[in-house]
Amino acid sequence: MDIEIFPHRILGADTTEKLLNDIESLNSVKRTVIQGPRLPPQDAIDRKYGDRRVINVNGEDIELKVKTGRIFVELYEESAIDEIEVICNEHIANGFDINTSRSQYIRKQRTVSDGLKYGENTEIPEELIGLSDQRSQFSENVSIIKKDSIE
Repeated sequence: MDIEIFPHRILGADTTEKLLNDIESLNSVKRTVIQGPRLPPQDAIDRKYGDRRVINVNGEDIELKVKTGRIFVELYEESAIDEIEVICNEHIANGFDINTSRSQYIRKQRTVSDGLKYGENTEIPEELIGLSDQRSQFSENVSIIKKDSIE
């Protein structure tokens, strides 16, 4: 099951970092995708003070390249929605909506774009399906956070 967390205002880097750490700490979360407007490139001085900076999620450094406007979360269990709502209430001060109206927000099957990006006969891991942008370098736009899997 997928849910969409839609903050009423775009989140800053600090709020995004805290929110992602708490969401990713839940055992029921399979993967998380953030979406929003791209941040412009910055030089070394601006990077220290701007929103385009390195955040740490689950012990891994990730350069934040977008302002967080939406968060898509793929869940193992529907019961985690209540826990996620508590986390969102703690970190998102200006309000938010949690949408469960669609069965999936993150694609689960290989797409034509995936085939163009990786090649038709290439086997790609399940966590990468649906995350390709055929016009960009993959390493520039996707960061994979290692997580213990539930067996």
